[in-house]
Amino acid sequence: MNQRRSVLRALSALGASELAAPWIQNAWAQSAYPNKPIKYIVPVSAGGGSDMIGRAVCDRWGKVLGQSMVVDNESGGGGVIACQNTARAQPDGYTLMQGYVATLGTSPATRRNLPYDALKDFTPIGMIGGTPNVLVVTSQLPQIQKFSDFLAYIKANGERVSYGSSGQGSLTHLTMELFKTQTQTSLVHIPYKGIAPAFTDLIAGQTQAMFPGLAAALPHIQSKRVRPLAVTGYTRHPQLKDTPTLEELGFKGFDALQWYGVVGPKGMPAPMVKMLNETLNTVLKEADFREKLSVEAVEPMPMSIEQFSQFIKRDLERWTTLAKDRHIELDT
Repeated sequence: MNQRRSVLRALSALGASELAAPWIQNAWAQSAYPNKPIKYIVPVSAGGGSDMIGRAVCDRWGKVLGQSMVVDNESGGGGVIACQNTARAQPDGYTLMQGYVATLGTSPATRRNLPYDALKDFTPIGMIGGTPNVLVVTSQLPQIQKFSDFLAYIKANGERVSYGSSGQGSLTHLTMELFKTQTQTSLVHIPYKGIAPAFTDLIAGQTQAMFPGLAAALPHIQSKRVRPLAVTGYTRHPQLKDTPTLEELGFKGFDALQWYGVVGPKGMPAPMVKMLNETLNTVLKEADFREKLSVEAVEPMPMSIEQFSQFIKRDLERWTTLAKDRHIELDT
């Protein structure tokens, strides 16, 4: 009873008192959801940025729900195992997953024979937030100080210009391929096994450019070992206020993001999903939670269920189209 009241108070604080209608009260009377800990699957190993975001979500969301949420790191297969386990779980609200651009966007777009369907096997619950990718060049090229300098450098040097990525089919790879398509330029792709070795060679001047996530790039930008030229998204990021967006530079719709959201197994009851969406959005408004996200350069992006569902669909369509156009296909 106390759990039920705490959740209803949280929803009322959002101005969503209509959710305390007879159907939700009846559902609570029957099941008192949540009346046991909720498993929150994070498709990466413990200790990284995605894991930190997941633990922050569980800490604050669990308090709003009046029930503990337990992080379960399932990193096998590049997120495939986590997605399979989530898709196969009972749709009772006690197994949720922190989906992100790789598991629900770039991997389904590029990998053959994935054992899950990103659109059909999950119930979208809500967006957490996103961080832009940032176009950076090595500081070994002092002649490149701004975006137009980089375009001129590419055109003058042709395929002698190379870029690194964290791996074939990764967001860092596809974002640069999108850049090549929109700018009608050609750069040679050098895939690495992770973002760290890609930065090592970029800093040393072995490659010339990269499109990493902002959180990974910030330490190297701050140490002036790489130089930021532009960010994805529609607005400048507060941690890179002097760096223009590609939208500003004339490349419309270049909003590729490293994003994070919450999904559950398909078939979850609509009233339960609505309550979870509203309480998650409550968490996203809390100042201390937003501060925790800022450590990973993530900006909260509250969305309704429908908005988040459409976001996933559009993101997947974008990367699928690009992968087909650029002939990027990987074995699962």
